[in-house]
Amino acid sequence: MSRHHIQDEDGAGAYPLETLRAGPGMLAGTATVPRREKRREPPRAPGSSSETPWVPAEGVDVLLVSANPRLRAETERVVAALGAGLRIAGSAEEAVPFWDSAGTLLLGSDIRELPPRRRAPAILLGLAGEGDGLWQLAAVLGAERVAVLPEGAAWLAEHLSRSQSPEPGGLVLGLTGACGGAGASTAAIWLAQEASTQGVRTILIDGDPRGGGLELSLAAEETPGLRWPDLADAKGSIDPEQLAGSLPSAGGFAFLSWPGKRDAAGQPDAMAVAAVMDAARRAFELVIVDIGRGTESLRAFAWDCDRILVLAPAQLRAAVAAARLLEDLPPVEAALVVRGGKGSALDGSIIAESLGLRLQAVLPELRGTVAAAESGRLLDHGKRRAVRRFAAPVLDLLEDGPA
Repeated sequence: MSRHHIQDEDGAGAYPLETLRAGPGMLAGTATVPRREKRREPPRAPGSSSETPWVPAEGVDVLLVSANPRLRAETERVVAALGAGLRIAGSAEEAVPFWDSAGTLLLGSDIRELPPRRRAPAILLGLAGEGDGLWQLAAVLGAERVAVLPEGAAWLAEHLSRSQSPEPGGLVLGLTGACGGAGASTAAIWLAQEASTQGVRTILIDGDPRGGGLELSLAAEETPGLRWPDLADAKGSIDPEQLAGSLPSAGGFAFLSWPGKRDAAGQPDAMAVAAVMDAARRAFELVIVDIGRGTESLRAFAWDCDRILVLAPAQLRAAVAAARLLEDLPPVEAALVVRGGKGSALDGSIIAESLGLRLQAVLPELRGTVAAAESGRLLDHGKRRAVRRFAAPVLDLLEDGPA
């Protein structure tokens, strides 16, 4: 799930590879799946121009449930440009006969209730200025994504186009700590390392701008490649293979980190974050996101995750903090990772049961881990047998694919 309202100046553009490597704020493009043999050109949003116009595939049945005239008009414009079929219902009651059979279900923010026992909408559509209420409503209704119009017209066009011929994308796995020092960053690094060791094309994304920079724990701050500030002004779609080829790597996996420097750095807005996450999903088999615990980070990254792991020490206060954190998570499948061992204050299975979560794994307490993180030697610790045992049940999620 994600906050999507993406549009570049002329709709949805694509910049060449040279632009990717030119410097900050100059990244945009299209999207591919790494295991796909043939690339598909990106859809053009209404108003965009190209010497070779994009030709839409066969139309799909799109159902929009909304009585808002602005949402209707914006959606009609997007769907018409794609050559898709659109059916509009003014209320949930009016939409019931078509609700479950529609290819793609769009719900306007003016609709606050779903028909009983009906599937959740794929996208909640809102208008600029509706603010945080959009994401709160999406969580209540179980919407997969949020699009803010008219800014998100380009993204909506591309999303609807992809829904005509669904293609596999990578698993987006988010990690967040229930409290400070839970070990989410350490676990994220070790999971990325073990996945790459098993031959899984993996990217580790640093989702916490106030976390100091994951690259420091990797001893990779001098490794050339893009960092988040380089993507601060990215708009439109991002070509996944260009993104993958422009990122630094460590431990066998690509990473996108905040700089490990004291200097203030430009922060990508929600549009740029959403574009990067979409590209990462299609460029890699596994996207691991160290989300952080702040509201801003949760909103920017948690909605893009297929699954979320909540990490907590085996302690009472951590269990209470985890319960509070769950209230802030989007409607994404979540599981618990407990940090501790046989001498822990609480049993991990008891904590998981109290939270109503599955206990996915136990993060081992390894001597010297804190020092290793401070000195950039976490990858050396990640080669230990105990770490591989921890990673095994988590990486089993790859077999299930996105939820």
